[in-house]
Amino acid sequence: MAFLPNDVLAARRRSTTDADWASFEARFEVEFPRLAGLFHRIYGENADDQLALLAVEAADSWQDRPADLKAIDAARAQNPYWFSSNTMLGGVCYVDRYAGTLSGVRSRIPYFRELGLTYLHLMPLFRAPEENSDGGYAVSSYREVDPALGTMDELADLAAELRANGISLVVDFIFNHTSNEHEWARKALAGDPAYEDFYLLYPDREMPDAYERTAREIFPDDHPGSFVQLDDGRWVWATFYSFQWDLNYRNPAVFRAMAREMLFLANQGIDIIRMDAVAFIWKRLGTPCESLPEAHLLLQAFNAVCRLAAPSLLFKSEAIVHPDEVVQYIHPEECQLSYNPLQMALIWNSLATRDASLLAQALERRHATPPGTAWVNYVRSHDDIGWTFSDEDAAELGIHGHDHRRFLNAFFVNRFPGSFARGVPFQDNPRTGDCRISGTTASLAGLEAGDPGAVGRILLAHSIILSTGGIPLLYLGDEVGQLNDYSYAQDPAQAEDTRWVGRPGYPAGRYAVKDDPATDAGAVFSRLHRLIEVRRLTPEFAGGRLVPFSTNNAQVLGYQRPGAPGAGGSMVLALANFADSRQDISAETLSGLAPSAVELLSGTFITLADGISLDAYGVVWLRCRTGH
Repeated sequence: MAFLPNDVLAARRRSTTDADWASFEARFEVEFPRLAGLFHRIYGENADDQLALLAVEAADSWQDRPADLKAIDAARAQNPYWFSSNTMLGGVCYVDRYAGTLSGVRSRIPYFRELGLTYLHLMPLFRAPEENSDGGYAVSSYREVDPALGTMDELADLAAELRANGISLVVDFIFNHTSNEHEWARKALAGDPAYEDFYLLYPDREMPDAYERTAREIFPDDHPGSFVQLDDGRWVWATFYSFQWDLNYRNPAVFRAMAREMLFLANQGIDIIRMDAVAFIWKRLGTPCESLPEAHLLLQAFNAVCRLAAPSLLFKSEAIVHPDEVVQYIHPEECQLSYNPLQMALIWNSLATRDASLLAQALERRHATPPGTAWVNYVRSHDDIGWTFSDEDAAELGIHGHDHRRFLNAFFVNRFPGSFARGVPFQDNPRTGDCRISGTTASLAGLEAGDPGAVGRILLAHSIILSTGGIPLLYLGDEVGQLNDYSYAQDPAQAEDTRWVGRPGYPAGRYAVKDDPATDAGAVFSRLHRLIEVRRLTPEFAGGRLVPFSTNNAQVLGYQRPGAPGAGGSMVLALANFADSRQDISAETLSGLAPSAVELLSGTFITLADGISLDAYGVVWLRCRTGH
């Protein structure tokens, strides 16, 4: 570290207290060598000047960090696995669609408390192009809130009020790309040499053609390949949309610039940042340019920067790739949290097939994560549903991956006889049957179609995410059974993106009757609220440990959530019936359990000696013990 003498760092000290500065120096001794090692692996020794500037900027950011956030840092250092509590419950929404403005979100805090939220993810809310911004994922400034929603000061105030109510704030950090309206992109387009290297710009098709021989095409409806041509004839890498330009992380100045943006957001009171499109952030000729080793090194380096200047900030990875790749991003020094796209997809698969075998297999093989990490489990997101299961896993159960995906696509867009689902295809290819699925939980589960099993399916799906460990995440509005919103087709900025069908506005009418169980909205809300409350009171649901339980019935999923060590064999056995009809679990199947149990959802004592029956889409959570 000869390039960063101690006196250089000490010279950055301003009016911070001795104890405050000492805490930074202590972290610096531990984290900076790790950051330097990662930086050298990524960029080589020639990037030491950028690394020194990065260290100085981290020191400045720490001193700018508000005192209440430093108090959170200290508290969470004593309880680093706070996010693994059984009281954790997440909600996600678009600010404009759910509450209008940031002020509107603040007005909904009493309802969030009623629901039991401890984690609120606000979808992209930063300044973005007006016409089309990919739902806000084309960021034009990381330091300006969309003026229609509010201001950065209002966001910081909201974060503080949420924190006072026990709710952590989550926002997206779109770090693979910016919009073409970002200041950096404008300067690159104007020929500023300092910013031309912020993006992957080429004068002709030679390099784009070479990269596209191995890189897959993500959104062919928007543009073929991975590049788009600019008005001046140059070509720029745009993985997703033509107005989203991929950043060039081969340039260490890009890493440093994005680290500054990340620390700025952390200092507004953000607790968790969703690391968008993590698999795509590094490109190498001759590869698919996805999930390369450097992508992991970059995430670890960003993490090291945070440990210096915002030590309690957590990362949540968004990697909708093969299950073997998803888990590679989950690590205490990389992304402590991760979406669980496999579980989500297989919940819907089980509802369509009435067979839980693939889901049971996934819980047995692919559920465990490293200590200090957790899944974020969800029934559906703002995005489309893709069938990300492993073909190799499916083949073991006699399922042909390609053909099965075609069936699922047809089923969930009501192109299969007897389907209850009313999803809408995204990136549809009728010739091949390939597409992804858009829609709200209720419409996908049959409520829009008037199917009598719809409410049961909605609750069954949510029972899985609430009881398998990690942080359950609700798409707000789904807890009252909101339906697809087809009005997107009338908006020119949204008409070509069918994912907007599953992003309806605030369902005021359904919330108005949420306390009336005679309505669909009330039936969903009351029973889901019961699931949430029981989870909150059930310590076995803390953490992520899960033990498979064979029900000897492919239509009924089973798994155990063991109690803490020393709990005398106590555990919770979850059973979920994906069938349209009543299903029995035999006494022999349950013979390894003590005959007396408590069914937590109903609060009743039951005996297992004669087996147990589950209604169609029925769920039971049994607190029981092993043995006789």
